[in-house]
Amino acid sequence: MKEQYLLNKIFAFLAVLSGAIWLGSYAERMIISYQLFDIDMNIMHYVNQQNLSGIIVTIVPAVNTTFILYIFFIIVFTIFLFTSKISLRENGWLFIIAVIIYLTLPFEAYLLTIDYKIISAFSFSDVIDAEYIVSLIKYRFATLSSFPIIIFLSYCSLIYFILFKPFTKKIQRETSPDDSGRVITDQK
Repeated sequence: MKEQYLLNKIFAFLAVLSGAIWLGSYAERMIISYQLFDIDMNIMHYVNQQNLSGIIVTIVPAVNTTFILYIFFIIVFTIFLFTSKISLRENGWLFIIAVIIYLTLPFEAYLLTIDYKIISAFSFSDVIDAEYIVSLIKYRFATLSSFPIIIFLSYCSLIYFILFKPFTKKIQRETSPDDSGRVITDQK
């Protein structure tokens, strides 16, 4: 029994850790990527062919980190949900976290397919095709528009749910004496 409890704690820790690191690298990636383009999705005036490959070299580690950590986070969080004894009915905060994670999963999985193309164009080729990678980044922005920002803000709200654990159903015991003076315990 103690081993099962320890295993759940480990999965919970790994889920929180990978989620936090993923969220940070996701924010870093958005900041770097959004600075490449102006409002009309044209490359900024200070970006040229000479420094474009250097910018791509800066962006790709964040892409790799978000790609690997998101997959790891989903796997570990799912294992935690299945192995833990925590009831989603009694712990609304965990239910809301699970809903946010699994509702955004299909959209983020689609974005991960674009990320995989970016990773393979950078890592598995001899020459960096910066124009192709920039077109993939631009396509990623255009495909789901502001959804990465919505994902980021949704996952930031998970921090609140983890810290304060709202919507937790409390089991209360009420005691009251009956007519004969005996104490009656009512469990809800």
